[in-house]
Amino acid sequence: MKVRSLFAAAVLAAGFAAVGTTAAPAPAADQKTKRLLLVTDSGGFIHDSVGVAEEVLKAIGPKNGFEVTAWRFTREPNPTVLAKYSDEFRKRTGLTVGKENCGRVNKDTLKNFDVVLFFTTGNPLTKTELADLEDWVKAGGAFTGTHCATDTLYNTTYGGLVGGYFDGHPWHQKIKVKVEDPKHAAAAGFKSGDEITDEIYQFKNTPYSREKLHVILSVDNSSIDVSKGKRKDMDYAISWCQQYGKGRSFYTSLGHRKEVWKDPRFQAHLLGGLKWATGQAPGDATPSAGKTSGR
Repeated sequence: MKVRSLFAAAVLAAGFAAVGTTAAPAPAADQKTKRLLLVTDSGGFIHDSVGVAEEVLKAIGPKNGFEVTAWRFTREPNPTVLAKYSDEFRKRTGLTVGKENCGRVNKDTLKNFDVVLFFTTGNPLTKTELADLEDWVKAGGAFTGTHCATDTLYNTTYGGLVGGYFDGHPWHQKIKVKVEDPKHAAAAGFKSGDEITDEIYQFKNTPYSREKLHVILSVDNSSIDVSKGKRKDMDYAISWCQQYGKGRSFYTSLGHRKEVWKDPRFQAHLLGGLKWATGQAPGDATPSAGKTSGR
């Protein structure tokens, strides 16, 4: 059975748990548990789904071989700044932010994790911390991002790490998914033609490039009004991956809506990306040069 089918079958068969998550099979006995750091520091727009993301990952992570740590604030924890941020975070998510929800991403703390997942906006890292993160990935670490992870750390080298920068969301609607690489672990949960409702991103021409990225999912342009988009090539990717030094980087733009995080198809897709990034599941990372979703 194909990897995508294995992931999808396991997740769909399990059904939803109390929080709308799925119960996937436990990892193999000889498979080492991976330590996942979820970062939801939102110095820009605070998505109301970041709390659900934390809840979902803490529910499905351990069942799929991931020990999940969540940091809601990764900047200098000035008491006044933290109190203001906690109030804003609570208004959007229903959750507060205390010292126990804070941490700094740097060369010392990264030693404690195998994979980092950004669901962030603004500037969650200093320049030094960003350099530490990039060095860690190049040395063999795993970086992953969802949705607004591309709406983060503009005008830095981070764009090359995540693979692209947000350039608006012309479509918040039901779209059809095009699976460009059905053999990739992160294609789990979806088949071409499947529909999903979410806030759909488009990306700046730089650094996004099929010369560097391996596109896994993209928008089926027959399901959208392409005249609303900015890209002349009509290339509206949803998910991609890349080799980054000795490490790996995976990104999916899905995840704006709470309902998406509770969708077993998205969970299978994200878990496939996390497992690929940590070297536990197969998937090609050869750049998709010369191929665009609009052609």
